[in-house]
Amino acid sequence: MNYKIVGEPLPAVICDLDSGEALITESGAMSWMTPNMKMETTSNGGIGKALGRMFSGDTLFQNRYTAQGGPGQIAFASCFPGSIKVFDIAPGKEMIVQKSAFLASEASVNLSIFFQKKIGAGFFGGEGFIMQKLSGHGTVFVEIDGYAVEYNLAAGQSMVVDTGYLAAMDSTCSMEIVSVPGVKNMLFGGEGVFNTVVKGPGKIILQTMPINVVAGAVRPFIPTSN
Repeated sequence: MNYKIVGEPLPAVICDLDSGEALITESGAMSWMTPNMKMETTSNGGIGKALGRMFSGDTLFQNRYTAQGGPGQIAFASCFPGSIKVFDIAPGKEMIVQKSAFLASEASVNLSIFFQKKIGAGFFGGEGFIMQKLSGHGTVFVEIDGYAVEYNLAAGQSMVVDTGYLAAMDSTCSMEIVSVPGVKNMLFGGEGVFNTVVKGPGKIILQTMPINVVAGAVRPFIPTSN
C-alpha cells in the first residue's frame, strides 16, 4: 500500500492498494474510491470486540474495503479540522489514542478498548477515562484535533495535560487522572477540576483543538429554543 495525506487543516489520506489488499475503517469514513473497491461490513472479531469499540467511541461495525481485479484507490477524510497521523503498529509498538481517533488501517491492525486503571478518577475525569488501543501489525491512520505536538518522555518524566488535549501515546506510557489541587483553584481557576498526568517512557502526541473544547466555546453563542 502507498498513501499520501493532503489538504491540512482539512486533511484526507489517499491510499493506493494492490489487488487483494484491504483496509478497515469505521462506518461512514470512506470519502471516495475507485469502482473496483469491494466493501464488506463486519463486526471484525465478533460481537464482544464490536461492543468494546462502541464503548471506546468507535462504530459498532466496521467496513472492509478490498481492491479486486487490479490496483484500487480509496480516500478517507478527517471529520474535524486538524491533521492525520500515521502509525506503524507491531508487537511491542502498540498505541493508545483518544476516543473516535481511529480513521482507517490495514486489516491486520486490531482496535480495542483501553480503560484508565483508576476507575473512580476516570469517571470524573471525562475524556481521559476510555481510550482506544491499537495493536497487531500494520499501518493505521489517526485523526488529531487541531495541530499535533509531539514529546518524547524519558522513564519517569511526566507531562500534566488538560483533559482532552492528550491525543495519543505509546503503550509504554502510563496515565493518571488527578484533581486540580486546592478548592479555590478548582472553583475559580478556569482550568476545570481534573488533569491528566502522562508518564514515560514513550512518545505522546498532544492536540491543540480538542473537539470538546471547541464545542464548549461555541455553545454560549447557539440560540436556545423557548
